[in-house]
Amino acid sequence: MLLPELSTMKHLSDDGTSSFTDVSISSDSQEARRVQDTIEQALQARRAHDHDVFSIRLALEEALVNAIKHGNQLDRAKKVHISYRMLSDRFEIQITDEGPGFDPADVPDPTAVENLERPCGRGLMLMRHYMTEVTYNDCGNSVCMVKVFRGRGKK
Repeated sequence: MLLPELSTMKHLSDDGTSSFTDVSISSDSQEARRVQDTIEQALQARRAHDHDVFSIRLALEEALVNAIKHGNQLDRAKKVHISYRMLSDRFEIQITDEGPGFDPADVPDPTAVENLERPCGRGLMLMRHYMTEVTYNDCGNSVCMVKVFRGRGKK
């Protein structure tokens, strides 16, 4: 059974127009997985390349974990707001939490020798690696990610 927010959200038109799908979830990892599954199914229905589906799913998981854990401090009363759209050549998503935000420039480089055994920063690094573009709002509580598709069909 779909969550109420997911079952009532606005869907994209069949012709791939640029309307956004918007959904808000509580800060709960199970609800986040349902959103991930919905987006993955939509990507597969549009016959996105397997690498693109993998990239988007991984970046989406990292962004949602960050919003739930770091942004909203696992407070289920706080929401994570997700807005996304699929165009013929790319996927765009914005994830916003209700936390105070952060400065991505202050997150230590996880590949630096002194940080190799520290867990922080790996999710941001993965998001930057797997998505074409990753930007944050000035407050740091909202991330926009874009993935330009490599091509159509499974490869």
